[in-house]
Amino acid sequence: MGKIQNKYLEIKNINRDIVDWLEGIAEENNCRVERKEWKSKYNSYVVYDYEPFCSEGFEINLLLSSPDIAYLNFTKYLYKEKLTTLEYLNNCAKIPAIKNFSL
Repeated sequence: MGKIQNKYLEIKNINRDIVDWLEGIAEENNCRVERKEWKSKYNSYVVYDYEPFCSEGFEINLLLSSPDIAYLNFTKYLYKEKLTTLEYLNNCAKIPAIKNFSL
């Protein structure tokens, strides 16, 4: 019986507010988090595998694996859709209210 060859997907610079959501989505879609790291934006040699005490100035990177590339592609699609939706909602929040609106 042959060994199953895993495929990999690395997602870099993830917003800290959606890391838990992304990990949950990955797990639901038969993906495994192989590596989660906090990498300094200012010094490429500083990399932690745990959240540092002061995580300002760090980017969060995830390495996901799955035996089927389709799971990774779907997880990537959901992540991009989440970012698009959040950007859209943020832009909507920035639109000033229209005063004296009448038909």
